[in-house]
Amino acid sequence: MMRRRLRAALLAGALATTGLMTVSATAPQAAIAGPQQIAAPDRSPVAAPDWSVALIDSTMARYSPSTIGGWSYPVGLYLYGQYLTYRRTHDARYLSYIKSYVDRFVKSDGTIDQSFNSLDSMQAGRLLTILHHETGQDRYRKAARKIRDRLATYPRTADGGFWHADTSSRAHQLWADGVYMVNPFLVEYGKEFGDATYTNDEAAQQLYVYGSHLQVPSGLLKHAYDESKTASWADPQTGLAPEHWCRAVGWYSMAIVNVLDAIPVNHPRRDHLVSILRKLAVGLEKYQDPATGRWYQVIDKGGRSDNWTETSCSSMFTYALSRGVQQGYLDAHYAMVAQRGYQGVLAKISTSSDGRTRLTDISIGTNVGDYAYYVARTRATNDFHGLGAFLIMNEQLRGE
Repeated sequence: MMRRRLRAALLAGALATTGLMTVSATAPQAAIAGPQQIAAPDRSPVAAPDWSVALIDSTMARYSPSTIGGWSYPVGLYLYGQYLTYRRTHDARYLSYIKSYVDRFVKSDGTIDQSFNSLDSMQAGRLLTILHHETGQDRYRKAARKIRDRLATYPRTADGGFWHADTSSRAHQLWADGVYMVNPFLVEYGKEFGDATYTNDEAAQQLYVYGSHLQVPSGLLKHAYDESKTASWADPQTGLAPEHWCRAVGWYSMAIVNVLDAIPVNHPRRDHLVSILRKLAVGLEKYQDPATGRWYQVIDKGGRSDNWTETSCSSMFTYALSRGVQQGYLDAHYAMVAQRGYQGVLAKISTSSDGRTRLTDISIGTNVGDYAYYVARTRATNDFHGLGAFLIMNEQLRGE
């Protein structure tokens, strides 16, 4: 039914206005404490703003599908969040915008001019599966298949983990970021195209291999691992990066929940993944900032004066903990940890004088480094890492 409605909308010319029809955010200037009703000055109750809609309408006002950026994981993350909001609101503009973006890269015959030599380049592949599901157009299956086929020859560590990129500078390296770039795509591809036996096994194995290297006794994960132990940042004994960078751990937390949602209850890796998630949740609860509910850029060093709470990872952790409780992977008390995180992130979104949303304190893209490197990263406003993570979180928690 939904697919037929979309086809009708597209035939009616919905795409012709993509990126041109915009609605300014109407949320109040001040940050909102939560999704509950708020008393207006006349004491009559008014609904809290729909921050997902406000954020998307603001972003669509800032960028058209042709100016939002190239094929990349930050844009892919943001548009995945936009799709989740489309699923709730059924606003055809949102899906038309995604289609117009993807159609810049996917030709009518399914050709896509991407080499897929890094995990980062695969994340936006989720949009291909989404568009096939929504439109039925075979071009998207063909483009998505290129990623699936690339994995057959993609380089791996000795125990089967995908390298972060097929380049000399990333050889033998596992970055926690990478599990989100490929594994949610994999399980969604498998479900859409009848390939779940392979994709579920591969995704679960990747999460297990990465977790076995990166997770430490506190439950947190180090940012990266170098099997060769030759990278400048690698510990010569363990091969591990020195710090727990928050967004790297955030990527892993969302990916493991997505994969657990997809694999069968009797999957041989399921118990291992649940165990990793539960240990991670312990660490996240321990290091959540009690004052703000958010998490620090370097998670376990919040006591240092130059460290700061970062919005994208706080959104990611909030989502993963909430979803973990909802699905029964985590104890119910983590719902309160997630709710504190949610309130903390909501304190970072507001509406500017131009009527558009502002989401602040988002770390820009980041390589593996030391403490000084992480805390010196630019604290951006409206960076797509944060916008996408916010939408995923908000669609999970807005009704609670």
